[in-house]
Amino acid sequence: MYPETFARFYDLIYHQMRDHVDLDFFLDEIDRTRGRILEVGSGTGRLFTNALLHGADIFGIDISESMLKVLKSKIKPDDYYRVSNQNILDFRFDFKFDLIIAPFRVIMHVDKKEEQLRALNNVYNHLNNNGKLIFDTFIPDLGQLINGLKDVVDFEGEYEKGRKVRRIVSTKPDLINQIINVNFRMEWDENGTLKTKEWKIPMRYFFRYELEHLVERSDFGKYKIIGDYQGNELNNNSKEFIVICTK
Repeated sequence: MYPETFARFYDLIYHQMRDHVDLDFFLDEIDRTRGRILEVGSGTGRLFTNALLHGADIFGIDISESMLKVLKSKIKPDDYYRVSNQNILDFRFDFKFDLIIAPFRVIMHVDKKEEQLRALNNVYNHLNNNGKLIFDTFIPDLGQLINGLKDVVDFEGEYEKGRKVRRIVSTKPDLINQIINVNFRMEWDENGTLKTKEWKIPMRYFFRYELEHLVERSDFGKYKIIGDYQGNELNNNSKEFIVICTK
């Protein structure tokens, strides 16, 4: 669950850190899709609002009410029906989709293998024939897995004129359970007072063949894994696993 503080600064941080990485890739997939689209983990609408502007028939779900509150502030009330507070494990719609995307590490928040399989099969059941699921994970940096991070400032900027916010990240790896325990600390100037807020989250990392085994155990019969958002095959320089499953 994303706390209100994180939702408040999410756009400021991730429009700068993330848009140039994956936005065009997912919007191209959305533009090529003629039917309904679902974004799992729509958050504050970084992709969702752009898709609406492109004329997409898109729906969005997220488990965080605070993130959805920000998203709804950006869209017309007539479009509120398109977003709902649901979980990838058990979301329900009475219609199906031609494309379902779970961008920016959604699957890494599902840490139990039986729930990962449940999530994939729930998505499968909500796709039309020949529909696609696309999700991504990062390729683990072995050095960071072993050593972790300690108080790394990964963002600093102004959220209002003359008022700064920064985010400090620490990680502690759990190698046996393949979990990265991430601690985010937000520090910002609020009317001359330094405010701080911490948020802890476990993230489940994956390796290539583990992902392949997971998808092959699911109801999906066809898939491929590429190594970046330009469509290149996996190689030793790849930083991403982008998994494209077809019903």
